[in-house]
Amino acid sequence: MTEPPLLSVRHLTTEFTLADGQVARALEDVSFDVLPGQTVGLVGESGCGKTTTLLSVMRLLPGNGRISGGSVLFKGTDLLTLSEREMRSHRWTDIAVVFQGAMNALNPVMKIADQIREAILLHDLMDRKAADRRVDDLLELVGIPRARRNQYPHQYSGGMRQRAMIAMALACSPDLLFADEPTTALDVMIQAQVFELFKRIQAEFGLAIVLVTHDLGVVAEMCDVVVVMYGGMVAEVGPADSVYNEPQHPYTQRLLAAFPDPSQSADLPEGGQDLATIPGTPPRLNALPPGCRFEPRCERRIDRCTEASPALVDVAVPGSGARHLAACHLLGEPEAGDA
Repeated sequence: MTEPPLLSVRHLTTEFTLADGQVARALEDVSFDVLPGQTVGLVGESGCGKTTTLLSVMRLLPGNGRISGGSVLFKGTDLLTLSEREMRSHRWTDIAVVFQGAMNALNPVMKIADQIREAILLHDLMDRKAADRRVDDLLELVGIPRARRNQYPHQYSGGMRQRAMIAMALACSPDLLFADEPTTALDVMIQAQVFELFKRIQAEFGLAIVLVTHDLGVVAEMCDVVVVMYGGMVAEVGPADSVYNEPQHPYTQRLLAAFPDPSQSADLPEGGQDLATIPGTPPRLNALPPGCRFEPRCERRIDRCTEASPALVDVAVPGSGARHLAACHLLGEPEAGDA
């Protein structure tokens, strides 16, 4: 029997009203599932909708943003139908976030321990004495000495600030953790340590993780499922092995071709690998092309690409048991029920 999703996003559509009154459609018809204990990667270029997806699920959009369609089911409850007060009870206790740029996410005038404790006390999970013990346990878990619990964010290195953010995200024992570009501005060694910490935490607590990133190498190492986004839509989604070894969407193919292959490094000529590029730039969200959003940059476009947006088609290898979908007119029409 198939395990029900922990999180099921269906046909999510999000819009922003710009200063001149124009409406920019940042997300359109975005659908994906996250199973308990699974790691799902949201990948794509900057501006493709990854972070907007996270903010929409958490209902943390800025004032000019609104969700205009779809559903976000967490354990069967549609988060989009809840009042703000009801939604607050789900944030941090059920779904938590490690935001990009820990220095900006942490309060600069509060001690680290106080910030973690506040998250616990706000949800009435335990008394102050128990919360203090919980803070010490969390700091030990993420590798921060207890002796530094009463220091301020500016006294921590970039890697330690990110660890503190992870401790805060875990404070209320969530089932699902969003990590939005969690290693931005960290050096390679610290990045590796942070991702190892995510793996250890997931193994210990059985967390599901949604990793928002543009780093395909990290996705290949960390994720069970990959959701490739472009222009605010899902271009391709499927098991990581399937998407990496048999990419079906031209955008996914170009992304992977633009990424170095470490397995070939020993046999490289002196000049290194020839990496592909993707000409042009992603579409402006208030001036989207009428058909496929990748069409202006696609070397394989056909006439139909300018006329209609393609639907997701099941491209999984027959008998594999996997569900691998891609949205491209070159792949044919979807069968009934595919979407």
